[in-house]
Amino acid sequence: MTENSPSNYVFPFDSTETPLHERLGGKCTSLAIMTSAGMPVPPGFAVTTDAFDAVMNQTTLRAHIVGVLEGLDMDDIAEVDRRAAHVRELILTQEVPDDVRDATLSAYDDLMSLCGGEVPVAVRSSATAEDLPDASFAGQQDTYLWILGRATVLAKIRECWASLYTARAITYRMANNISDEGLSMAVAVQKMVNSRTSGVAMTIDPTNGDRSKIVVDASWGLGEMVVSGEVTPDNFVIDKVMMSVVNRIISDKHEELVPTDHGTIVRREVEAERRNSPSLSDEELMTVARLSKAAEKHYKCVQDIEWAIDADLPDGANVLLLQSRPETVWSQKAAPKNYVSAGHGIEAITKSMMAQLKRD
Repeated sequence: MTENSPSNYVFPFDSTETPLHERLGGKCTSLAIMTSAGMPVPPGFAVTTDAFDAVMNQTTLRAHIVGVLEGLDMDDIAEVDRRAAHVRELILTQEVPDDVRDATLSAYDDLMSLCGGEVPVAVRSSATAEDLPDASFAGQQDTYLWILGRATVLAKIRECWASLYTARAITYRMANNISDEGLSMAVAVQKMVNSRTSGVAMTIDPTNGDRSKIVVDASWGLGEMVVSGEVTPDNFVIDKVMMSVVNRIISDKHEELVPTDHGTIVRREVEAERRNSPSLSDEELMTVARLSKAAEKHYKCVQDIEWAIDADLPDGANVLLLQSRPETVWSQKAAPKNYVSAGHGIEAITKSMMAQLKRD
């Protein structure tokens, strides 16, 4: 492939090419690696940093941005806001080169064909700098869910690119002497999971660092309410060697987020018979645990995992991995002391897991 080949602008997650972080960013690299390892990941593709760079360099956009930001005083909050908004507007209105647009739409059409027709997708930023400390603070984590249609997907990709130039992203880079030179962004476009149940799993007990356990949190619907702590999820502790449940707490899961037929998300009350029922079966729980253990073995380090059960897929093929990243707290500490029972309580476990997710 030549440097400016249209085939460089997109990267299907099931590609046989080696995924490179500098082209795909952290999120897309992880998804491509999990796919190549045979893990059940929703199908999709990356719009690579080559596409972003082409938009910046094959037009006058980069020069315009440099001019807008020249001489900016990071302590002048109002001026930072004004110039940041100006830069984002430049990105959102810049004409995209035909080969970048055509390659993106071709990959999107292929994905829709694979899914048997038009289905909603998630459009997620995947910045090359997102593994840096405090990168989430840098505003490089934009995600758009339940997106339908070619034009809307193209618009959301632009918005992900523009998120590199929020006021807080600009001031963060200035404060930390991070140059905008070489700054780039990949974007994931992925089949949206119609989450009947979702949650997180860690291949370590986050309350005490016990590496012989897998801890799973689960609740009805989309995972945002679990991550935000708005719902106390079901909690399961699994022995990693015996693959048996050693502790389970079934919580009162009073609300869930679910998609509508129009591609929007609504919050609704969970009916009485499901509120205090397990949000996943024992078979599904063990599938989550096995996948988590496989991810840890593949990456050779303790993993922090997001997963979901897709209501559109048949039983046995409906547990999907959304993301797997290294755990960064206990894995950097000394070996844990004797295991302390999960009697710490579900709230302590959930707070620890959610704090980890927010840091990453």
